[in-house]
Amino acid sequence: MNFHDFLQRLNQVDARGLSIELAALVACVALAWAICKWFGRDQPKDSIWFGESTFDGLLFPLLALVFTDLARRLALDFQTVLVLRIAVPVFLSLAVIRLFARVLRAVFPASNLVRLVERTISWLAWIAAVLWIVGLLPPVLAELDDITLAFGKTRVSLQTIFQGVLSAGVVLMISLWISSTIEKRILREAVSDLSMRKVASNAVRAFLLLVGLLFALSAVGVDLTALSVLGGALGVGLGFGLQKLAANYVSGFVILLERSIRIGDNVKVDTFEGRITDIKTRYTLIRAGNGREAIVPNESLITSRVENLSLADRKFNIATTIVVGYDSDVAQVQSILCEAAKAQPRVMTDPAPVAFLMNFAPDGLEFTLNFWVTDPDKGKDNLRSAINIAILDGLRGAGIDIPYPQRVVRVESLPGGVEPGGMSADKQVP
Repeated sequence: MNFHDFLQRLNQVDARGLSIELAALVACVALAWAICKWFGRDQPKDSIWFGESTFDGLLFPLLALVFTDLARRLALDFQTVLVLRIAVPVFLSLAVIRLFARVLRAVFPASNLVRLVERTISWLAWIAAVLWIVGLLPPVLAELDDITLAFGKTRVSLQTIFQGVLSAGVVLMISLWISSTIEKRILREAVSDLSMRKVASNAVRAFLLLVGLLFALSAVGVDLTALSVLGGALGVGLGFGLQKLAANYVSGFVILLERSIRIGDNVKVDTFEGRITDIKTRYTLIRAGNGREAIVPNESLITSRVENLSLADRKFNIATTIVVGYDSDVAQVQSILCEAAKAQPRVMTDPAPVAFLMNFAPDGLEFTLNFWVTDPDKGKDNLRSAINIAILDGLRGAGIDIPYPQRVVRVESLPGGVEPGGMSADKQVP
């Protein structure tokens, strides 16, 4: 249908036919909504088919498109169709937008680039729908077909490029969708180890993307035999210029497969200590207790010394020291220290906090309180401070003295031969 046919259909539509089409369109939309509402009752909020609500998923525009197209084909035998013909490209564009948007959000939930891609695809889809509705899409495609670009001895039209990009985009979205579904429905239940699940997910996603890319290139008309030359050149490039990059990627898979370090482990690399938050194929993210995050190349974790503080035991020990007077009751002090630690919900009950008399210091009895936590990434200093405050309140409430440091000053002589006079030879200065 061209633009002239569109204007003719506008003139031929009567009020009765328009009301019938509107009623049919409302019925199609209501039927699609009812099916999505019925089957999407127990679906998760991140479902690609159903979305957060009935209208957010991919299934609603697809069902509305199918029902509307069937109604349009049936109505063509009885009257001139306009509303249903307009609704078909609208629902098709909406389905394409929902496909890209839902898949990208499911695969890359924390990416800021997803919103830009969604807006770009939305604009292109709605522009194509408007051109289709008014009948200007065929002449626009014809003009794009006449514009060609030269790639060596081959000339390719803009229409072929746009069709290839669209086909590749749809195929890649479907590949990402399948990999995300496999990760959530199969790997999450079959593989309990987070690191193994990560490497399996990356491998499945890379394989499906490679297959999808090959299908997309084949659909565009690219000769896949030419990729063998590209593969040889890529191998030479990896052998010379990309050694470090290739080493980091290989090291990433080795780390994930060997599980020498895993996501959630507390490690120390050089002088940086923190918790592993993610293991990428090229680098590893380590977050310190103060919020700082380090990006460590995977090759460094393979070739250098790394202290895994959580490899054998997930418990993390924290200690604090206090000095009390010599006349204090040792058992009472130990009880106050342990109770102060037990009052904190982050402190483990097994093993329980324990206090030891560690030293007879010059100023008093030195006690050390040891307690264990399983979440050092949430901070150690804040927990130690809370326990110290509770210890101070407990000791003051029990009347136990925390002595000041004592120092002895011996005066041998005064300047100018002045005798100390009434000053004693030994004087304690607090």
